Amino acid sequence: QVQLVESGGGLVQAGGSLRLSCAASGRPFRNYHGMAWFRQAPGKEREFVAGWSPGRTYYVDSVKGRFSIAGVYAENAVSLQMNSLKPEDTATYYCAVRLYSGDWYNSNDYHYWGQGTQVTVSS
Repeated sequence: QVQLVESGGGLVQAGGSLRLSCAASGRPFRNYHGMAWFRQAPGKEREFVAGWSPGRTYYVDSVKGRFSIAGVYAENAVSLQMNSLKPEDTATYYCAVRLYSGDWYNSNDYHYWGQGTQVTVSS
């Protein structure tokens, strides 16, 4: 089993920044194929935001150049630095772990999920 705890969400004005963190426990970090952030806005489907595996990162087009994902082995954690935030970034953000290779954009290819942290961007 893997437990994931997200932190760092909050309310920010458009153009501002937030840094999300996801701490993992229960299974050695090196055993994960990768970790990712998804988000879900009210009335919308859960959407892939960014993914990380050693030496590689992946982003949805809408956040490229604004968001940056990084894995921190020493902390068993992955972070998501979000800059130039827009109101359309408002959502609940979820951390997820995948144990095997697959489609980064498909939420069904992930094996463990955190509880989510709310990000609200005001205009």
